[in-house]
Amino acid sequence: MTSRHWVVAAGFLASALGLSEASAGAFGIREQSTQAQGLAFAGAAAGSGGVSSIFWNPATITMNPGFVAEQNFTFIGLSSTIRPDVGTNPGFARLGGSGDIGQGAVVPAGATSYQINDRLWLGLATGAPFGLVTKPRQVWAGEVYGRSSRIFSLAINPVIGFKVNEWLSVAAGPNIEYFRLTLRQALPIPGIQPTVYPSSFLKGESWGAGFTAGATITPRDGTVLGIGYRSSVHHDIDGSIGVPLLALAPLAGQVRSKLNTPDKLSVGLTQALSPVARVDLGFEWDNWSRLGTVGIVSKTLGVPVNFLPLNYKDGYTYSVGAEYDASPNLTLRTGFAYETSPIDFSNRSVRLPDGDRYNVSVGASYRWSQALTLNVAYSHFFLNRSRILSGIGRDYNVGNIAFAGVVDSSADLVSVGFRYVFGAPPPPAPAPLVRKY
Repeated sequence: MTSRHWVVAAGFLASALGLSEASAGAFGIREQSTQAQGLAFAGAAAGSGGVSSIFWNPATITMNPGFVAEQNFTFIGLSSTIRPDVGTNPGFARLGGSGDIGQGAVVPAGATSYQINDRLWLGLATGAPFGLVTKPRQVWAGEVYGRSSRIFSLAINPVIGFKVNEWLSVAAGPNIEYFRLTLRQALPIPGIQPTVYPSSFLKGESWGAGFTAGATITPRDGTVLGIGYRSSVHHDIDGSIGVPLLALAPLAGQVRSKLNTPDKLSVGLTQALSPVARVDLGFEWDNWSRLGTVGIVSKTLGVPVNFLPLNYKDGYTYSVGAEYDASPNLTLRTGFAYETSPIDFSNRSVRLPDGDRYNVSVGASYRWSQALTLNVAYSHFFLNRSRILSGIGRDYNVGNIAFAGVVDSSADLVSVGFRYVFGAPPPPAPAPLVRKY
């Protein structure tokens, strides 16, 4: 395989690292709780997201008495277009823009907590922390950098929580994660017109493991401070490169790469203003800079064949929200968040046209019965117009084909969910037996 073809292969994985522009910086998915989404995720680490808050801080599990289950479904509707600009190779610029690369996707997430006694809780959270689908037009100016992208992840996070006393709770648990991707892009072949370039693909998957931990502090009634941590998960991705023509079959082969997902630190504060009103604050730090440069290794040759200088920056999210109990059965909420993306002009690509964003959200909960509560939320994301430059010394340059583009993006998210309480909380743990001698 020539060095240029290895560069093309390397480009596939570079493209994989970031397909969920709609919901969180780079390729993260924050939509794990309908209730928290209505607050723009403010206070999620302090329990504002119900049982599903254990995604941000497992210690919030001790805020849920009895046996409680939640399930959330979020539709992420991304709209994003890329049009070629001055600097794109003339032969490719005439192919036009990407069209709408956004592909609607439903993200499920669930959480369950079970109180063993007045001190001990067990729980389980499941969800998709990374991924979405993007698909530009088959033939367009940036086709050699991306034709379609599909990424799927699943995290399974059992936790154990302990209420140390009336003001302190702690929790921790393993985080088991599955990661799979399928990527396609045009394969430039000398002598063939760009309009008929065939597509090559990369498929890969991996299992990895990390952990979550956290604590909640309740200094007085009506005030909750939560701090949660999700560790990085190391993935050894096993994959294969496929080519469409028999004559190019020798170019296909097995590759591998090492990817460390970012660790996350979440801080939340919930403060009651009155018996029926609360304000929430949130802060999240995502350590995207740990990705650095990702290497691509040929299994056949056993040596690195290229490097992906992702060089992401750390991501920061700041949020504020408020809740109002309009009646004993109805709670209304709203929130606003600002996120500084780990992606800017220095590392933006057609697969990841990400940028800083503003999130405006509204939501509500309705208590249908003593056991069942229904949740709904809507969010709109405003993203700043951004620019892309690929090729000619940038990112994973493909055959000296330059692409410069302008990106316009926005997103609408609708989430529905429910919370169900099974039976009454268990009785308090018996006091220890005191023997007198």
